[in-house]
Amino acid sequence: MKVSFIIPLYNCLPLTQAMLASLRATLPAGLEHEIIIVDDGSTDGTRDWLKNVGSALVAGPVLVDGPGLPTSGSPTVRFLLNKENLGFAGACNRGAAAATGEILFFLNNDLVLLPRWLEPMLAALVVRPDAALVGNVQLNHTTGAVDHAGICFNHQGKPEHRVTRPRFGRPDYQEVDAVTGACFAVPRVIWEQLGGFDESYVNGCEDVDLCLRARAAGFSCVVALPSVVRHHISASAGRKRRDEQNTARLVARWAETIAELAAPAWSREQVARHAQLSHVFDYPVVCAALGQVLFGGRPSLPVREGVVGAMRRERQRWRELLDGVPVAAGGPMPQAPI
Repeated sequence: MKVSFIIPLYNCLPLTQAMLASLRATLPAGLEHEIIIVDDGSTDGTRDWLKNVGSALVAGPVLVDGPGLPTSGSPTVRFLLNKENLGFAGACNRGAAAATGEILFFLNNDLVLLPRWLEPMLAALVVRPDAALVGNVQLNHTTGAVDHAGICFNHQGKPEHRVTRPRFGRPDYQEVDAVTGACFAVPRVIWEQLGGFDESYVNGCEDVDLCLRARAAGFSCVVALPSVVRHHISASAGRKRRDEQNTARLVARWAETIAELAAPAWSREQVARHAQLSHVFDYPVVCAALGQVLFGGRPSLPVREGVVGAMRRERQRWRELLDGVPVAAGGPMPQAPI
């Protein structure tokens, strides 16, 4: 299978150079591949570097696409230069549209790829044919701590990174609610079926939205635990600027799905919180939460009501915080019954 590596970038030239060097150093021998670099309006000298990088980037000739740049050589590497900043989703979508590989790998330019990071992710697509998106374990480059081992929904229905690996069994491939867009693989046919990233999200939550669309289509999301990379977390300036708006849009669009996915976290939070109380707590709610923690399954009515209540309170906070900025993108919050 041919693999297309799609790398959106915006400034941070030293990180881009280090990431591309690590990519070149870790590619398996004989892998049929192409590298598509999408510059999203960099102003720090990145574009001048791209014009002159030539064969110093990877062995062999380079094909360069972009306004005012020549086109020549073999399509091992291509540079797409956006005339204006399209944001993460738009840059990734443009790179994917130009890709010719059967498997698409999306890589942030602030990663450091470690030896044998690629092979477990490719293997996951064979071992888990139900998997639409495959992520991996990402370590904080500065501290070495786990920053991502999948994405789950917390007790308020908000997405957050899992920062621990499985304690028992140590499976190679673990199903999760979602994976981060910083480093993931997807078969091109599934990417096209899902329609790529939704560009209404601005540098946040487009990855979780894509994963939820994959789940709705009957696929799963998997983390390849043997695959490990390092990540300079949110290196691009302004990366977190619209986090609240993006999360509010996501929760409004996927309220029903998120309410169910958040049930385990809400239940654990209830059990832990009520364990600190003495004789003064809602006994039926605690029993329902404990049952959810121990046995899983579809949330019972008390758990469902609790999750929906927590999500409703968070949505009210968004209304107050955003001061009239529209947060709804998919109808009202769910009622308690499923």
